[in-house]
Amino acid sequence: MRATAIAHPNIALVKYWGNRDETLRLPANGSISMNLEALFTRTAVDFQEGLAADEVRFAGGPAGAEMSARVSEHLGRIRALAKSSLFARVDTENNFPLGCGIASSASAFAALTVAACAAAGLALEEKQLSRLARLASGSACRSVPTGFVEWQVGSGDSDSFASSLLPPSYWNLRDLVAVVDRRPKAVSSSEGHRSAWSSPFYRRRIDSAPNRLEACRRSLIDRDFGRLAEVVEQDCLLLHSVLVTSTPPLMYWKPSTVEIIQRVRRWRDQGLPIAFSIDAGANVHCLTPGDSAPAALDRLREIPGVLEVLQTDPGGPAVLTV
Repeated sequence: MRATAIAHPNIALVKYWGNRDETLRLPANGSISMNLEALFTRTAVDFQEGLAADEVRFAGGPAGAEMSARVSEHLGRIRALAKSSLFARVDTENNFPLGCGIASSASAFAALTVAACAAAGLALEEKQLSRLARLASGSACRSVPTGFVEWQVGSGDSDSFASSLLPPSYWNLRDLVAVVDRRPKAVSSSEGHRSAWSSPFYRRRIDSAPNRLEACRRSLIDRDFGRLAEVVEQDCLLLHSVLVTSTPPLMYWKPSTVEIIQRVRRWRDQGLPIAFSIDAGANVHCLTPGDSAPAALDRLREIPGVLEVLQTDPGGPAVLTV
């Protein structure tokens, strides 16, 4: 009763922020994302006789209390589906920094969902796995399908899940993640989702989301980088305007974050196709066509405060491994 899965984090091109139902993590608006192939979470789940509780390890050592509690809560959902009372040993690891705005909870709970369901003997379809992952972390539902992914708002629990819009090979986009802070952020995304409604700009962002979703969807299908850059940056800035005007305000950016934004805009004016996007954190995702990536990479590495640049192509789905 053991299984191992790998899942990739994703960068939201049109972002999810805030829930209309906190328990079910039903989003206030739909979202579109791209999985990140070079980054992953690997998770092994082993349901065993004789365990008195779930045991969770991260990167070879005991997981923290908060992580262990969230993992155990999600395993409880899977036990209920499988009609099992067995506890599990869970070993999980990332090849990228945890909790700093690179969607580590998305890949973590997508991998956990796929591995735990297999270990529990459940044979679920992709949309069922996506819906189940959503209950643990909203953005995790987008890391279950492959490539470029859309998460539907849905009318309730049963139809709020993500599915693939386009395969990873459809467009050779590169995400260059400029890391300016590897430390876990002080306020988690889960806490931020709960305070989103306090922003005076929140309702306007939600009401205008369908237009951005359509523009993003069309730009991906047409491989129109100029249009994609416009909608991705607009949506990013709208999100962070909500963050900084929530109660309490969430100010994730660092001076280097702002410097990258300014340089990306200047480089684009000079002819380099590049766009920025920032999730709930300080690190900056810089999207560019694959043939422009070497030039963009060189420039990003020269910026003071950039600790490293993670490079990745569009990624595949969450999968079981041997």
